[in-house]
Amino acid sequence: MGANALLQENMRGKVVLLTGGNSGLGKATAMALAKMGADLTIVCRDQARGEAARGEIAEASGNTSVSLMIADLLLLREVRRVASEFRASHQRLDVLINNAGSNFTTYTETEDGLERTMALNYFAPFLLTNLLLEALEGSAPSRVVNVSSTAHYGASLDLDKIKGERGMGTGGLGAYGRSKLALVLFTYELARRLEGNGVTANCLHPGAVRTHIWAHAGALSPLTRLASQFMLSPEDGAKTQVYLASSAEVEGVTGKYFEKSTQKRSSRASYDEAMAGRLWDLSMKITGLSAG
Repeated sequence: MGANALLQENMRGKVVLLTGGNSGLGKATAMALAKMGADLTIVCRDQARGEAARGEIAEASGNTSVSLMIADLLLLREVRRVASEFRASHQRLDVLINNAGSNFTTYTETEDGLERTMALNYFAPFLLTNLLLEALEGSAPSRVVNVSSTAHYGASLDLDKIKGERGMGTGGLGAYGRSKLALVLFTYELARRLEGNGVTANCLHPGAVRTHIWAHAGALSPLTRLASQFMLSPEDGAKTQVYLASSAEVEGVTGKYFEKSTQKRSSRASYDEAMAGRLWDLSMKITGLSAG
């Protein structure tokens, strides 16, 4: 039996929820997992694009268990709705992939009073994961996979401004880096809190990938258009998150950062356990998971 057949067998019957599945990395990841036989649900913001992606993935994979949920993950109420609807329609969850993300060049707050980049790239995964923890724990061994970025290496967090630091940086990359650092800190803290219960949590950098995210790069767009000629395809970029979602090699591995399907040290700031604990407590309050 070939390696691909083994992978298909490994994911057959596994329930997977993936955010941002209608284009780029998310769509490529969804396609790969659907071909492996996963019972897959993708979360997309746009109904028409989501339906088109779901149909394409189902047809190309020959997998009839591909579902679609529509939500704007910038909004915490929409994250809560997705979690509620998913729990109502699924008895288990084997893999949660927090893939949806973007960068925004200008400061704008959501209805929850959160800067958009931090809202989508960090607070949405934090809330969705916590709301689905019971399903993940009940399906153990199960996995949480968070898509971060090397942009976190140069970032720092001021927790007093976690809801809305106004300095966006050139092309929004300052805010983007902060949000991805927060996601790594969250991943490590989640892994510590879940240790021993069969749920693993890991994060990754997919590589520099040609996706629509760079369309928002503003002042950087001429440079990124040139650089895109040398970027990975979405299919190549998706390999690490597919690996973390499906490979037996990482069964039981938790609290790690990966690049090119290999463990790598993340930034020094990302290992600050005191900051991770404070960030967790603040995030619980901001997302309404705890009083205060």
